[in-house]
Amino acid sequence: MRNDSDIYNDIGAILLDVAPKGACKVVMRAQLAQELDSCEYEYDFVDEQGKVSWFTAGGRANTDMLKLLVELRHWYFQNNLTAGMSVWSGCEVTIDLVKGKIGIEFIYSK
Repeated sequence: MRNDSDIYNDIGAILLDVAPKGACKVVMRAQLAQELDSCEYEYDFVDEQGKVSWFTAGGRANTDMLKLLVELRHWYFQNNLTAGMSVWSGCEVTIDLVKGKIGIEFIYSK
């Protein structure tokens, strides 16, 4: 059975694959639809000079990312990590390509 680390690694692999040349950091913001059948994405990257620019990841990456986010959301619910509250509905994922680190902040609907 997959755990959250497996899912984070897969999310990181997608972001690494779509990162523009010269990117030092990639930021993805995602907001899942209530039905979990679609997602709104925003992708930014930071280059070596610290300049922030947006980019598109493409349809395949977005589709694969949606599956992973739904899997991760389900994993959180299945493992009782909601503290009795609603499960998160979106997130911001940051990949530091220089340090090889991933960070994720969850967004909760009001």
